[in-house]
Amino acid sequence: MAPIADHPLRYALTGELHARPFPNVSAPQVVAFLAIKQAGDAAARDRDRGADMAHLVALLQHYGAPLPEKDATHYYGPMGKYYLKWEQHTEFVTFTAFGEDLSERPFDPAEFDVFPARWLDDAPGQRLTSSLLRLMPMPKKPDVLLEQLREWFVPESLAVGQVLDGAAVVAGDFRIDPAGHLRFAAFVPEETGARRIGRIIQRLLEIETYKTMSMLGFALTREIGGQVGDMDRRTGDLMAKMTAQEMRPEETLDALLDVSVALENMIAQTSFRFAGTAAYKAIVDERIEALREVRFEGRQGFGEFMLRRYEPAMRTVLSMERRLERMSVRASRASDLLRTRVDVERSAQNQSILESMDKRADLQLRLQHTVEGLSVVAISYYAVSLVSYLLYPLTEITELSKGLMTAAVTLPVVGLVWLAVRRVRQRIGSAKHR
Repeated sequence: MAPIADHPLRYALTGELHARPFPNVSAPQVVAFLAIKQAGDAAARDRDRGADMAHLVALLQHYGAPLPEKDATHYYGPMGKYYLKWEQHTEFVTFTAFGEDLSERPFDPAEFDVFPARWLDDAPGQRLTSSLLRLMPMPKKPDVLLEQLREWFVPESLAVGQVLDGAAVVAGDFRIDPAGHLRFAAFVPEETGARRIGRIIQRLLEIETYKTMSMLGFALTREIGGQVGDMDRRTGDLMAKMTAQEMRPEETLDALLDVSVALENMIAQTSFRFAGTAAYKAIVDERIEALREVRFEGRQGFGEFMLRRYEPAMRTVLSMERRLERMSVRASRASDLLRTRVDVERSAQNQSILESMDKRADLQLRLQHTVEGLSVVAISYYAVSLVSYLLYPLTEITELSKGLMTAAVTLPVVGLVWLAVRRVRQRIGSAKHR
């Protein structure tokens, strides 16, 4: 019996679930992270040309490291004295380098030199975010850890929490330091496993990356805020003029249609970014929840930091998206009302035109009857004259005068002419009905 045929994508789809494993990491260690995004519509970039892959290959060749498969969307392997994790996403690519050479100087900019300057200059895009993460064993004295946090981070922005049931204490202030990088720190007890540390690090970096991507929607909201306000005012003014009948309905309708077109164009241009913002925000929330964070030494955690600093920006984006939708609906509804008013006015005008046409048709009918009557008279006059001339020779035989002969033939001739004209009119009417 032949085995059942597999769907052509069965193995690929199953493998995708296991394609990006968490790295195994042990303390002490330094993690250098870089996310690159092309300017503009990065989701529509031509990946087939392989600019992202070529950039990865250039870095690996610089270190003489093994190269990935041609069509790979992720990579993890040794790179000199480092380990590199590379991932290609819808709008960006990420490079995460793990090294054991932890500098004595906390967050030394030289630790980011794992990415050569010339290689950074050749990046097929712009830096979305970059981070240095310092992974260290948990100090035996809590005071030492608190002192390090005070020295390394801005106190007012510091977010710190105990995660994964005490597997680590993580911290970060989400500020860009003088070297251009964000700083994160993770302190792990001896009993925390390497894979669990890898999960913690990856989630921290994902929080930063997806937070930054979602904030692009907030930047777009600020950019279009003035235009949206102008269109909202224009719509309100036009509706007020429509109510007060200060403009002709046709002129108001044309102006409203212009606003509607501008609104629909703006919605089309912003829909992808707003949808992406909602998706990235959901990932940020999920990653924070997955850390199972517990408050550490009374400090604010990552969840509280996001609630106070990040959530208002996301609500602003959502508010702008809904505002655009409501404005579009309102403009469309006002346009429909104006179309109805224009149609009613045109119907009234058409009714008046039809009444005028009826009157004209009645006048034309009366005129036609008058013309027909005159035609009968004129034709009868000439017909009586002709018949009289034909019958004048009979006056000598019948001894009738010409006047009596003319009078005798007048009525029959007029009757015959009238019947002939009426018959012609009936034929014309029958042809029109056909």
